[in-house]
Amino acid sequence: MPGVLDSFRLDGKVALVTGASRGLGAGMAVALAEAGADIILVARGDLAASRQLVEAAGRKAWTFQADQASRASMDKLAAALGGELPFPDILVNNGGTIKRGAFVDFTQADWDEVLEVNLDSIFRLSQAVVRGWLAQKRRGKIIHTASMLSFQGGIRVVSYTAAKSALAGLTRAMANELASQGINVNAIAPGYMATDNTAQLRADPDRNTAILARIPANDWGKSSDLAGAVVYLASPASDYVHGHLLAVDGGWLGR
Repeated sequence: MPGVLDSFRLDGKVALVTGASRGLGAGMAVALAEAGADIILVARGDLAASRQLVEAAGRKAWTFQADQASRASMDKLAAALGGELPFPDILVNNGGTIKRGAFVDFTQADWDEVLEVNLDSIFRLSQAVVRGWLAQKRRGKIIHTASMLSFQGGIRVVSYTAAKSALAGLTRAMANELASQGINVNAIAPGYMATDNTAQLRADPDRNTAILARIPANDWGKSSDLAGAVVYLASPASDYVHGHLLAVDGGWLGR
């Protein structure tokens, strides 16, 4: 009889990870590869380094250039699944962007771009993948990358907060409809992570000090801190987990 650790294995699975060229996406892709999955790496940037890391873990890697701000580009990705690319068993919707500015000065263009990348493209890609699973009568796992701003309002990030708050609701709504059909939909909500998106905050002495003072772990998170969470939510170990937002935040929300 398989032991509990075997339920975390992903052998024979294919995972598609967006925003996989660097940061959290690259880290999660490598974690899934180390657990046994082959990986479809998607981003608008250079994916060569991520591909090397996946292959170094002994798994197959496919790369696909796609810009989540472009509906035509994401439609090409969806059309490639099951043809040019294998059809995934696991979808990690990680790709995102952020624009900062005061609410009263925030532009419509910045609002539209963030909502397109962080919400609309996720809805459409998830819908395409789920339709494939249902047609093939397959189980599947979807993991969205949420945020602390799925719970809080933030400062000077109105479009990002709106998108990540909506993503929390989308996670629950999808789970409500799809759980009975063998499809798990959950989200990881990273805390304050040392990524390009937080570079401005970490470079501001006052903001950096204030943020660290609020985090019980007293440090910024790393992409490797999401490894266990993404493998868990992608694996059979989480088969009875639906519509959950798993905070990986160093204790931030507990304060």
